Amino acid sequence: MGKIAFIFPGQGSQYVGMGADLYEQESSAKAVFDEADQALGISLSALCFEGPEDTLRLTANTQPAILTDSIAILNVLKEKVNITPDYVAGHSLGEYSALVAAGALSFADAVQIVRARGQYMEEAVPAGQGAMSAVMGMDREALAEVCQSATEDGHPVQLANLNCPGQIVISGSAEGVAQAGEAAKAKGAKRVIPLNVSGPFHSMLMEPAAEKLSRKLDEYMIQDAGVAVVTNVSANAVQTKEEIKDSLIKQVASPVLWEDSVSFMLSEGVDLFVEIGPGTVLSGLVKKLDRKVKTMSIQDMATLEKALEQLQAQE
Repeated sequence: MGKIAFIFPGQGSQYVGMGADLYEQESSAKAVFDEADQALGISLSALCFEGPEDTLRLTANTQPAILTDSIAILNVLKEKVNITPDYVAGHSLGEYSALVAAGALSFADAVQIVRARGQYMEEAVPAGQGAMSAVMGMDREALAEVCQSATEDGHPVQLANLNCPGQIVISGSAEGVAQAGEAAKAKGAKRVIPLNVSGPFHSMLMEPAAEKLSRKLDEYMIQDAGVAVVTNVSANAVQTKEEIKDSLIKQVASPVLWEDSVSFMLSEGVDLFVEIGPGTVLSGLVKKLDRKVKTMSIQDMATLEKALEQLQAQE
């Protein structure tokens, strides 16, 4: 058997109803949602199961909600099959789920940290002043030049999420993102899609949030990871608590190197990627890098049972 990576989704994968069937049927999943409610002092579980969607979509709610759902699924999976990943990784917020999976953060600490992280990210830039757009069908070097040109004109914008070949998200000032988007289309980009987000995440405009997060992390215990964690900022494996903390601080205002992270894991011999959490976005991105590699997405009881059949056959 080859190597296995557990990968965890980030913001945008949430949906009303996520985790409800696991909560009702699996005591270990219920315990995770109950722990989140207690740690935050709000009924995060009700927000996940019942919405409303516009409240769930607020960054300060979305981040702990996705983390909680992901760890609930992970706990049920670990109960039912003896499997230890060779690598863990997560897309932006998902990196916190990966760190809980690797034993570097306790779940109760992580859920409090990501709620604060979401609040800091919302507060960093006044509403309407920042933006993000997905640019399809353009390579990163050409798009980086477009962003650099807009930034030199006084409208900061940069590459934010390098998701897979031909799919890159840009982030920055509203004017910079608009200017870079128009320039990208003029230079051959197939599509430019404005994203419905509350701020310019993973851009230099998030530096105030990174500074606040740095101080917040000082309040919590980060430990060395028991499994190699492939971080967004380096696309390399880290395990020491110092490297982990440094990566989390830098991540807020730095690009998410997802394509590079998956490429690294593929080069290390990973041939099964298990996506744990709401949605199937990450599995799709992995397939765009290597069609032959095996992926599975676990987001509810039905997909869990299907995955268990396959995983138990490999034990």
